[in-house]
Amino acid sequence: MDKDIYDPAYVADLFDRCSGNYRRWSAISSFGFVWLWRRQCVSRLIGQRQIARIRDGQLGDAPPPLPVVVDLMAGTGEVWPHVLKALPRARIRAIDISPRMHREAVARLHSGREGQIEHLAANALQDILPEGSADLLISTFGLKTFNPSQQTVLARQIARLLHDGGSFALIEASDPKGWILRPFYRFYLDRALPLIEKLFLKGAQDFSMIGDYTRGFGDCAHMAEALRAAGLNVAMKRHFFGCATSVAGHKPIAPRAVPH
Repeated sequence: MDKDIYDPAYVADLFDRCSGNYRRWSAISSFGFVWLWRRQCVSRLIGQRQIARIRDGQLGDAPPPLPVVVDLMAGTGEVWPHVLKALPRARIRAIDISPRMHREAVARLHSGREGQIEHLAANALQDILPEGSADLLISTFGLKTFNPSQQTVLARQIARLLHDGGSFALIEASDPKGWILRPFYRFYLDRALPLIEKLFLKGAQDFSMIGDYTRGFGDCAHMAEALRAAGLNVAMKRHFFGCATSVAGHKPIAPRAVPH
């Protein structure tokens, strides 16, 4: 029987195995693009934070000085430097299904900022945090491990976690269909990357799963529709000819009650 690459137990085991090499290998294998894309994802998050404040053409209340940022599929916390640079006083609540990923993240927490980051080893599809507990929500390179039905559940979770006016941004490696250089991109992911990993990581075949995941994921289009269906305002963007795509938006602020 073929393995179910979207089964939570399979995903947790996969990332447990590759946790020790994740930071270095993901940067090398992407030629540094993951660093750029994470920074762009945070920029989209901050931009949506400002957009969410606009009501009737005017800026509304100032955002909270100590925002709670939920990082879904947090991995080893590679996005945290970008988040904390933009929001130095933020409190990060990091969720990841892989216990070893969390241990790797704990081992490299930023000096003096340990009190700003809370780790939760859990499945992001489950009700781990209270409703409306997030001012902002981010996810970088975790969406591809969810099939379309799981993405729909995740979109509802994001809507549940955000309070009114809360913003979100998610980015994922994608399959750039229609790009003239897509055959070379696919050759790299499907053929070259598994061979490089086998030669340099003692025969491991874990990071090369990105080929299967990106082909199954396609792009963020389904996630965008699922987020809209969950009641969120959403804008989708392509990065580097569609090699990555992102969705960002916010939860609308409920209209003020009109006094009688």
